[in-house]
Amino acid sequence: MSENPDKSVLLLEAGPDFAEFEQWPGELRDGSRQEGSAAGARFNWSYQATGTQEQDAPMQIARGKVMGGSGAVNGQVFLRGLPEDYDTWAQQGNDQWSFANVLPFFRKLESDADIRDDFHGSDGPIPVVRAPRETWHPFQQAFLTACAALGFPADSDMNHPSSTGFGAAPMNNPAGVRMSCALAYLSAARHRLNLTIRPSVLARRILFEGNTATGVEVESGGQIFNLLMLSGVGPAGHLAEVGIPVVQDLPGVGQNLRDHPLVYVDAALNAEFSSDFSGSRIQTLLRYTTAGSPLRNDMHVYVNNDVSGPSPLGSDPGSDRAVLRMTCILEQADSAGEMSLSSANPHDKPVIDYRYLRSDFDRSRLREAVRLCQQVLEQPAFARIAGPLASPSAEIMASDADLDDWLRRNVFTTFHTSGACRMGPDGDPMAVVDQFCRVRGFQNLRVVDLSICPNVVRANTNATAIMIGERAAEWL
Repeated sequence: MSENPDKSVLLLEAGPDFAEFEQWPGELRDGSRQEGSAAGARFNWSYQATGTQEQDAPMQIARGKVMGGSGAVNGQVFLRGLPEDYDTWAQQGNDQWSFANVLPFFRKLESDADIRDDFHGSDGPIPVVRAPRETWHPFQQAFLTACAALGFPADSDMNHPSSTGFGAAPMNNPAGVRMSCALAYLSAARHRLNLTIRPSVLARRILFEGNTATGVEVESGGQIFNLLMLSGVGPAGHLAEVGIPVVQDLPGVGQNLRDHPLVYVDAALNAEFSSDFSGSRIQTLLRYTTAGSPLRNDMHVYVNNDVSGPSPLGSDPGSDRAVLRMTCILEQADSAGEMSLSSANPHDKPVIDYRYLRSDFDRSRLREAVRLCQQVLEQPAFARIAGPLASPSAEIMASDADLDDWLRRNVFTTFHTSGACRMGPDGDPMAVVDQFCRVRGFQNLRVVDLSICPNVVRANTNATAIMIGERAAEWL
């Protein structure tokens, strides 16, 4: 937006800002490090959420509290959604978001180091790279050999519209640097006189005169979550429960919470592979369509290079022993959850209930993926690397009912929260914004982030989040 000198732009961030690259803390700059997403870390909002009622403890939800947001603490997989994801949004009355309409913005935002064609950009701010095969960890080499033996196709470009199968994951971490939007976008914009950047500022609520947004009430420090609800915009009944006067009853705010539920499959690790790998934790990926599913590429599976401890995606329960960890990610779940306020105090953390695995379809697909991991580990390529499954056990694997119970107790988040302020056409009572990101019933107010997505895309969400920003900036 600040490329237009006639616009005045104020950027507020509750966390700190680091104007020079050399000032960036190592845990944010180094893409192989994940301390930034650990519970209680200084750049993490450290939310908690309910995955399923069967879990023993709340899940730790990592969200970046620093300039650059969650892209400053993430796993750096830079994967687009499938064309069907965006075309489905268009079919639901949001024609501006068809794949044909968003493709120019994907191309605009990236500079792909490996591929030059009509589907990729070459001069955008976000660098996209893939680990060369000669740098792959032995786990990755074995994984792809096993996938090929099981009949999956090789995939040289996972951001191609027809992509499926196994191959190198597109990443935004050239030379191992986690390239958040703070580095990729703000570094080139800080000199602009029409852009004001204010870190360590908490936005408390939007101020209204009638139905027109006129400003934002802020304070320094603290934390906040759902700005619309705290401003009196949302489900009237819930706002009354927490003592917030209703400005506009929008029942869809906080509903339709979407994410990618995942589970970890751990196997005993042979002694010669018991040291950590110093490079990128994610190098390759398998995408496939589960048996009988109408949803292409609705499952992602990968093997983690780090042999113990927390997942590369954030603060999961981890492991107290050296294991080979594989990750199964359900890419388009039936189940949807809800976000709400715990109180009217903007410093109180939100209530997040993902309601994972309430659908038989969701459970059956994850069961299949867990059993696929077992087949992968039984391939000759893993004979030197891994032994039998440690979690889930062989006894659990033998029973659908027992495996479903294990899934409910062990499901975790991929931190791809989307959909809680979804867009939709006039007449959709649960739509919070129109397809131009304008909040219904108001002037001068837009929401531009992953919450507007009708459903989470079948991909890691960082690329789509940036595309949404580029798309809306053109309108603004």
